[in-house]
Amino acid sequence: MVIQAVKNIIENNAPQAKTPKLEIKEVGKIFKTKSGETTALEKTSFSVSDGEFVTILGPSGCGKSTVLRIVAGLEEATSGQVLIDGQEVNGPGPDRGMVFQSYTLYPWLTVKDNISFGLKLKGVTQKERDDVARHYLQLIGLEGFEKHYPIQLSGGMKQRVAIARALANDPKILLMDEPFGALDAQTRNIMQEVLLKAWEESKKTILFITHDVEESIFLADSVYVMTARPGRLKKKVPIALERPREFSVKGSVEFAQYKEELLSLIREESLKAIN
Repeated sequence: MVIQAVKNIIENNAPQAKTPKLEIKEVGKIFKTKSGETTALEKTSFSVSDGEFVTILGPSGCGKSTVLRIVAGLEEATSGQVLIDGQEVNGPGPDRGMVFQSYTLYPWLTVKDNISFGLKLKGVTQKERDDVARHYLQLIGLEGFEKHYPIQLSGGMKQRVAIARALANDPKILLMDEPFGALDAQTRNIMQEVLLKAWEESKKTILFITHDVEESIFLADSVYVMTARPGRLKKKVPIALERPREFSVKGSVEFAQYKEELLSLIREESLKAIN
């Protein structure tokens, strides 16, 4: 009796395992073609914790973007399931914000109205929309540009607005598909720092697709490396660099060690793809 009582106390006071914010369970994708079928993604499983910044890295055509589109609900998985807070994803939804590589701003709306567009659809008052837009304009460093139109902005500025718009809608997860891939190297480095600043404030869960090894290390808590097509998870590499991160960390010995490891993993898969 006493032993059982002690067991009950221990069980009741034991820390409960938290449900991951995002769970990808045995998700696979087969595309049908005129000549038959192409397996783009083998059954893949991994999870992302609440507030975690995860990057997915892999050779071209390995299924990175396919994974992201399935999580976004833009692509239907052939097998498996995606769960957000334990609830299965069955299509697009406001709980996921998406930032693409291409600039997806509305050209007829100002910067401020682009940022607050989703809030307007939700019926949020004008004052609240203005307050939210003002906050994110300050966060992304575009104060003074609120009345500009997308055509008046540089590529980097457009992506800042796209990120601000996604965050303004307060999604549970931010999905980013190589958002800086079209930018020049200097602008790309600046945008990485802008994104980290926004993430450190919002603590949103982020799933970020990239083919840039340095970018994946600089941004992430964990890097998921995928195999060559048909893609599957090859290795998870936790990144133990101190936060908040400054650009100077890219010159550190630790950063170089992560870069060497990841380049080796990617090279192995890239060679398989051409052999």
